Amino acid sequence: MPKMRRKAELPSKICVSCGRPFAWRKAWAKIWDEVKYCSDRCRSERRGPSAR
Repeated sequence: MPKMRRKAELPSKICVSCGRPFAWRKAWAKIWDEVKYCSDRCRSERRGPSAR
């Protein structure tokens, strides 16, 4: 069994839509390089950070 990691040790990105940081999730393990949005809500809005 793999060693457990703290959330602070996981990679993170900045959401393209809302500009907030979000951490790696196991569901995104195979597509982490393609993930741009922190949630389905941000993905459906698809607005730039300057549109706030």
